[in-house]
Amino acid sequence: MNALYYASIINTVLRYTSPVLLATLASLLCSRAGVFNIALEGQMLLGSFFAIAVNYYTHSVVLSVLAGVAAGALVGLLVAVFQIRLGAKDMVVGTSVNILAVALSAYLLYAFFGVRGALADSSLVAMSKINLSFLPADFFLFRVFANLTFIDYGCYLIAVLLYIYMYKTIGGFHLRSVGINKAATESLGTKADRTQVCAMIVSGALCGLGGVALCMGGVTMFAENMTNGRGYVAMAAPSTLAADHPLLAILASLFFGGALAMSAVLQNTINSNITSTFPYLATIIFTSIIGLIQRYRLKNRKYKSES
Repeated sequence: MNALYYASIINTVLRYTSPVLLATLASLLCSRAGVFNIALEGQMLLGSFFAIAVNYYTHSVVLSVLAGVAAGALVGLLVAVFQIRLGAKDMVVGTSVNILAVALSAYLLYAFFGVRGALADSSLVAMSKINLSFLPADFFLFRVFANLTFIDYGCYLIAVLLYIYMYKTIGGFHLRSVGINKAATESLGTKADRTQVCAMIVSGALCGLGGVALCMGGVTMFAENMTNGRGYVAMAAPSTLAADHPLLAILASLFFGGALAMSAVLQNTINSNITSTFPYLATIIFTSIIGLIQRYRLKNRKYKSES
């Protein structure tokens, strides 16, 4: 295996990482604000559907991206109203939205396009790919960054901007304060509910953008349940591998993106039913390892304090 083969694998990892990273940042933002967004999966799926639907009727990539982001943000607002304003349980709301998103997207796919399963029409406009054209086509870095979209690059910029916002601005300080102690923050004049609602809306928008990356980043198409558990994987990343930090979220997402890419690469040699479980097995194993490490550190710290 030559270097270009490994370059193509890295390229695949980068493409699979983008939707996961955006959903991970969405989960992390809500976590820091003291709310739990379980509806990441549904927000991504509806973002994917409406991006493709708008693409089909308008043939505009810009409008498609905006539609996906708007769909995710609107679902985020809906979840925020039920969880924050009405006090509904996050588990019930999030799970219901995820189930509804699968059923609604499948119904709308048939209602609007008369197809079941998937929509892959020749009229769909693909997102422009960015290549390092100043490098030779057989150069390692050219292959690593070949055919990536602006979302593939932009998701890392969003992670950096989210870090700056959360740790270098007054607004980010207020958001983290709400997540630590909502009642105390409200007593100091911060509108905690508004902060949490805004966090949920932005979280939904990020998931919607992740859905756009999923349906237009590689092959431009929509398939029923095409998120395939990425939202659930993203829920596990912030509190375990990423330690609720936007920059560490990049590393966590690259790990899960690598597991997804490995699953795709091995499908030709191993039964696809087995390889499809790789990302989720990796999630379970890694979260278990991190949990054991945290328990050991806590026990060790307690032992030292007692001695």
